[in-house]
Amino acid sequence: MGKRIITSLLVSLFVSISLFADGYIDKQTYVYSVKDGSSLKLDRYYLKDDEAVAAKVTPCIVFMFGGGFAAGERDGEQYVDYFRKLVERGYQVVSIDYRLGMKNIGDGSQIDPMRFAALLTNSITMAVEDLFDATTFVYNHAEDWNIQKDEIITNGSSAGAVAVLHGEYAICNKSKLAEKLPQGFNYAGTIAFAGAIFSTSGDLKWQTVPSPIQMFHGDADRNVPFDKTEMLQVGLYGSKHIAKQLQELNTPYYFYKVENAAHEIAERPMKENINEICSFIDKLIIGKGNLIINTGEMEIDKPELKKDFDLMDYIKANFGG
Repeated sequence: MGKRIITSLLVSLFVSISLFADGYIDKQTYVYSVKDGSSLKLDRYYLKDDEAVAAKVTPCIVFMFGGGFAAGERDGEQYVDYFRKLVERGYQVVSIDYRLGMKNIGDGSQIDPMRFAALLTNSITMAVEDLFDATTFVYNHAEDWNIQKDEIITNGSSAGAVAVLHGEYAICNKSKLAEKLPQGFNYAGTIAFAGAIFSTSGDLKWQTVPSPIQMFHGDADRNVPFDKTEMLQVGLYGSKHIAKQLQELNTPYYFYKVENAAHEIAERPMKENINEICSFIDKLIIGKGNLIINTGEMEIDKPELKKDFDLMDYIKANFGG
């Protein structure tokens, strides 16, 4: 592993404050870690202080952007309005940087399945490590920020969805990475827009049941498998497959299937499904509802899209090989 600079609470040095134009939502930026000579930052979005807000302890959603582990920004234009909607509903949002393990791989023309497996494993490991460091930072500031420590939720889009699902999977399987988190900590829930879990040891196995998971996915997604794709012991296990496993485990989850839709579902829920997202948080996380919810939508008369992809199709779709 590359040299890593261990950071303390001093890294929480407050960098900037900027105010939304609407005047009632604040954004603060902090450095939560320094790795490989680069500062990793997070943005905290929350209701502007007043007596009522200051007295209220709120859930917090830790968000990870998408971009194939090769690109993306924590404050991308496609995300900020979503953050605003969540804050207006009474949640705080923390959007984080994370290291991009696929950033310098070129056009992907030289990536075979085995090299892809090695690159993706490394990229996911780095992203989850950064997620856990950012989570610990938030946890350590929870009292100052009026965050409910047992209501910290992860949320991600595309590669970010892969990372947050892997974060929960690592906790459930007592991964060494999870030792970075506060003792006994687990996320209150996970929200994934077009995510999957990657394995180099065959099908997924959950040592303990996860906290509630909400998944949105299009069944014609060529970038991240909707169901699963396998080659020997290497597999990408998407939302449909994870939902099936969670149902067999008889544990709460919310699966939102979009028929005949592709990778646009990595972003569409942020614009069109805020009610479903907040319902999941309120019912299954805060309300601790013992519920399994399977729902979906289909656009009538939309031309049928290709849905049968193998591992090489996913590599080509993401990296142009």
